[in-house]
Amino acid sequence: MTERTTESLVTFRHPFALKDVDGIQPPGTYHVETVELAIDGLSFVAFRRISTTITLPAVETSGTRRQFVEIDPADLAAAEQRDASNCNDDPEASTPIPSQPAKHG
Repeated sequence: MTERTTESLVTFRHPFALKDVDGIQPPGTYHVETVELAIDGLSFVAFRRISTTITLPAVETSGTRRQFVEIDPADLAAAEQRDASNCNDDPEASTPIPSQPAKHG
């Protein structure tokens, strides 16, 4: 099966929370990776999402260590909407910045 990985950067201007993540996360830019597998046997190209992960700073650890946490993409989208609604008066409010998808196969 063909695997497709899409990476993006998501910027939060305010502290935020996700269902599958303990605690409140600080504002900042976060790396999000979505892995999908091609669905074979169709007359058109289609992919099924396998996982979505966000890279977070490690808890109670100094240095450059990170945590990779699997999240619900709908929960991430809701957190982005909440953050954006808090930024309506801020003209510099950030939005997700897509990067080039990496293809593996």
